[in-house]
Amino acid sequence: MKKITILLLLLGVSFFALAERHVTSHDDIKRFLATTTYVVLEDNPMSEYNRNIRRAVEGSWDITPYEFITASEFEELRSDIDKSFLVMLQVRFQRDRLEATYNFLSIVLGAAVRRHTDMPDISSVPLSYSSVPEHSYAYKLESLVRFTQNHIRLLNEDPSLISSNIFDHYNKNRRDAKQKELWLLERDVERSIRSLSAIRNLYPHPVRLVSQEDIEQAIAERNEDVVFLHKVGPEGTRLQARCYKVLIGAGDDQFYYFDFHMISKKRGDGFLAKDFKKIARGR
Repeated sequence: MKKITILLLLLGVSFFALAERHVTSHDDIKRFLATTTYVVLEDNPMSEYNRNIRRAVEGSWDITPYEFITASEFEELRSDIDKSFLVMLQVRFQRDRLEATYNFLSIVLGAAVRRHTDMPDISSVPLSYSSVPEHSYAYKLESLVRFTQNHIRLLNEDPSLISSNIFDHYNKNRRDAKQKELWLLERDVERSIRSLSAIRNLYPHPVRLVSQEDIEQAIAERNEDVVFLHKVGPEGTRLQARCYKVLIGAGDDQFYYFDFHMISKKRGDGFLAKDFKKIARGR
């Protein structure tokens, strides 16, 4: 797929909104709910992204009618205000010292505008660094698709959240995370604390080091007892900037924790000791 790049300056209500971009409103949410959503696929029909986003939408998407389209069809249709789009966008933050490029899973509304950045953004969730292979994130797409629907329904039911810090709303859930079993990939934990003994010293609650296949199965089974880590980082690639850390319920598709840090010599690419301490405290 021809990569669609947008530049983001500030955190906003739809997770990552551009200061000069259209800010999501309740009317936008209601407009979205009346549209057909066009799911934009990559040009490579054999890509893991295509296979997993198709499976996720066909198995879970029920908030609007949907159709699958190509990137070229997206360019033809994106000016239609009666349509919405589920699309992987490439994102850069201009104010960051290192302008890394990230993939975001986004819902945007059709609009007769020149730039993709001007399309009204309903929801955008960090997916990966653009340089990271798709197999490192594709297995989590079903959970992120289900979360996106929950998030939009939440904003529709409680429009007051549109003007608040949505991170505060989701981070209140971290008090409940320790009631579930925390599943982590070893590589997603900061290097100095990757052993279970080190983790348990920081987080004395149920925790397991698991495989991608374990997490994929928990998502497919909607396992209510599991919270897993969705980490977005460079994973050994050259450019090291932001590291996003999201805890997601495999069964309820809620965010239990959301934070990010800038990678440095003191803060590596992974879940940090302070992250474990925060969720252990529950506040």
